[in-house]
Amino acid sequence: MKIIVTGSLGHISSLLAIKLLSMGQSVTLISSKQEKAKDIEALGASAAIGSVEDRQFLASTFAGADVVYCMIPPNFSAVDQGAYYERIAHSYAEAIRVAGVKRVVHLSSYGAHLPAGTGIIAGSYKAEQILNAISGISLTHIRPAYFYYNLLSFIPMIKSLGYIGSLYGEEDLLAMAAPDDIATAIAAEITQIEGMNKVRYVASDERTCTEIASILGQAIGKPDLKWHISPEEQVLQALRYQGISEELAQSLVELARATHSGMLREDFDKQNVQPGKVKLEAFAETFSSIYQGS
Repeated sequence: MKIIVTGSLGHISSLLAIKLLSMGQSVTLISSKQEKAKDIEALGASAAIGSVEDRQFLASTFAGADVVYCMIPPNFSAVDQGAYYERIAHSYAEAIRVAGVKRVVHLSSYGAHLPAGTGIIAGSYKAEQILNAISGISLTHIRPAYFYYNLLSFIPMIKSLGYIGSLYGEEDLLAMAAPDDIATAIAAEITQIEGMNKVRYVASDERTCTEIASILGQAIGKPDLKWHISPEEQVLQALRYQGISEELAQSLVELARATHSGMLREDFDKQNVQPGKVKLEAFAETFSSIYQGS
């Protein structure tokens, strides 16, 4: 099959490309950076260099493809995250229609079943609706849980304050997903190894924030590491101090609030999600390596 993969050599897309190539598939990897072309070709994939906002470029690249994997690259410089997600999703939708692609797999997020109240995740809801409106295609939304590597953002806090603090924490239950498990699920959907799903959730492990802090703490030599729930204004001030725009800061706070309340995972909890292979203890080794090297 001819498969188009968006996302350049990111956490998930690079692993996905490798998995598909190992199955003997023909893979074209889209990147916005010309300097990535050699690394892409070194994997055995073809490189298509251009912007996912360029609908003509996408339509040309998608032409003749059996399957297209679409993901919306993070762009925290975008003032209006919702509008950014809609813009990229419309770009994908038009290119899919023009190119006549019949099979599409889209990277979404858990929480994307809700139109509002989930901060930046509401962008994934909007993207799903835009893609759902394309007629004549077979479409799967992949909804991964909280990415393991998001935990890396707490490293500066641990080093400076000696604890993890956020609007969620303590006994809040967090479902987490590893890039490799996400890529495995996407590859299975693309090649229909396990049948076709309209929505597929992906999670690797599930622990309380207290348990997560303990496991990460053991890995970095801080066995008493705690994960506290911080006041909302304190979190907002920290985000503002980092130079994050007020609109994005408020959106991130709303997402954290939805995580704490459990609203984000309401639909996830209704599904029989089979956990992946990469457990938290395995990620803790990566966490420790980055912590020690930072």
